[in-house]
Amino acid sequence: MTSIEKNISALQERIEKFATSAGRDSQELLLLAVSKTRDIEEIQRAASQGLNAFGENYLQEALHKINALKSMSFEWHFIGPLQSNKTKQVAENFGWVHTVDRLKIAKRLNDQRPENLGPLNICLQINIDNEPTKSGLSPDQACDLALSIRQLPNLRLRGLMAIPQARHNIKSQRQPFRALFLLKQEINQQLDNFQKLDTLSMGMSGDIEAAIHEQATILRVGTDIFGPRPDKANNKEDKTT
Repeated sequence: MTSIEKNISALQERIEKFATSAGRDSQELLLLAVSKTRDIEEIQRAASQGLNAFGENYLQEALHKINALKSMSFEWHFIGPLQSNKTKQVAENFGWVHTVDRLKIAKRLNDQRPENLGPLNICLQINIDNEPTKSGLSPDQACDLALSIRQLPNLRLRGLMAIPQARHNIKSQRQPFRALFLLKQEINQQLDNFQKLDTLSMGMSGDIEAAIHEQATILRVGTDIFGPRPDKANNKEDKTT
């Protein structure tokens, strides 16, 4: 058994334990393997353990993997910052985008989504701690953007995503996740029943327990699956908007 196999087995046991503690069914949780900077072989090892959803931050790196693994029925999630000059390739190659924070980006994804692929699943990225250096909407902007995106036929708004500030105990970790859950509830009050948000993309290797307790549905985990990330200092993409 490789280290990746062992890591996944241990992680799944933890998720099951945390879900039971929170009174939840672990089947409600999607384990999204954050595969940025990881190679094809590592992804294949994770897939051999039953994982089929992979999250990528860097578009060109992701497109190489998607093409190399196109015979596999993987679900690809774009979870990195999204600029205007990359929306077309994202719309054509991914099933999910977690990082929409502007109507301009949403409209481009909508217009560039191939009709044969069906609607693109979207999460709004919320800057839940209002950090000036972090991407995302402020919570008070989220409802207006959600209502606007609901009018775009080639997008399916599924929920909210956040990357809170690092916190070092579960009580403090739960606070921003609770705020995101309450924001989802607030937005849902403005939506028709068939439009309601059903997704909270939150929780990473260091805070999945807190996220599960606060109703996460997608856990974005990299290190606890693949081990420490290799140095990819040269893997920087154009940030042009």
